[in-house]
This record gives sequence, C-alpha cells and structure tokens, in this order.
Amino acid sequence: MLDNYLHILIFILVASLISIAPPILGSLLGPRRAYAEKDSPYECGFAAFENARMQFDVRYYLVAILFIVFDLEIAFLFPWAIVVKELGMAGFMAMFVFLGILVVGFIYEWKKGALEWE
Repeated sequence: MLDNYLHILIFILVASLISIAPPILGSLLGPRRAYAEKDSPYECGFAAFENARMQFDVRYYLVAILFIVFDLEIAFLFPWAIVVKELGMAGFMAMFVFLGILVVGFIYEWKKGALEWE
C-alpha cells in the first residue's frame, strides 16, 4: 500500500530540495556587499517620479476585467467544444447563456469607453 505513494514522496522531497537549496546556498556563498543603489526600490530601470499611491483611471480596471472575461471564455470554450456532441441541446444552451453574459459584459465596457484610449 505504501509502495503506491513512494513516487509522490520522492517527488515532494526533490521539489523541496530544489526550492530550498538555492536560497540557502546563495546566503552562504554569495557576496555581502550592500550599498545604497542596491537597496533602493527598483521597478522599471529608473527612479520613481510619482507617488506609488496615485489614483488610476477606471478604464485600467475595466480593461483588466475585460481580459479576465475573455480569458475565462477561452478556458471554458475549449473543453466545451470537445464534448459538445455528448452534451446535447442542454449543453449547447448552457454555453449560449454563458456567452450571452460575456457579451453583455463586453457591451458594458464598450459603452463605458474602456476600449477607447486618448
């Protein structure tokens, strides 16, 4: 019985070793030269010129929601397309309702102007 789980135990041990060993080796063998430029916040190659807590335009969030909507759509469409014949008319109608809800969300974002950039 325990023999069935031996492969999983070996996998967990190897994954733990691979994830724990590099930080430990880096802290033991790596150089410890700290200086002000190295300790400064780094985001995109140059110093920040504005406050990090500035307000974002709502269109940024609407585009993010749009991405999630269409990402979920694709994630559900591929498996559905494979088994659509076995699902019958009920499965077809369920996907039709799902896609209808996504289209309503897309139209909402279109009307709010999230797809128009200045």
